[in-house]
Amino acid sequence: MTDTQMQGRSWIRAIIVGIAVSVLTAAVMVGLLKAGVSPFPKPPSLAFAETLLGRSLPLPVGLLFHTAYVTFWSVIFVRYFPRRSLTMALVLAGVLWLVILGLFFPVMGWGLAGLDVSPKLIPASFVPHLLFGLLLWGLGKYLPHRSTDTA
Repeated sequence: MTDTQMQGRSWIRAIIVGIAVSVLTAAVMVGLLKAGVSPFPKPPSLAFAETLLGRSLPLPVGLLFHTAYVTFWSVIFVRYFPRRSLTMALVLAGVLWLVILGLFFPVMGWGLAGLDVSPKLIPASFVPHLLFGLLLWGLGKYLPHRSTDTA
């Protein structure tokens, strides 16, 4: 077993899981926003990118920020979590949800838990994090990977 492969925990596989989770969660969130169902004034990743860079940006830039963030945490989970169970994936998703409520929303000017925009942002931000946890666990568990057996 090499440094890049530990029981199905290769860097490439971890990145593929992260990108897949990112694309699927982004598709759901953007779809809900375009359908007028989402209470967000704009996608949180786009709002964060605009806050960070101090100017208005197109949606693809926000999606790149989303992909980088989701892929980062997916790689951490797939590569380094000792137990990659559904419970652990949901715990990670829950912690990241609390971080968006307590850190990212206030930094973006949406207030603690998004309350300056609407209390609806609390459950609306929970749903994609729940989806993140479910997809992270499912893809991490069931996405095929090469066997490291040489026998």
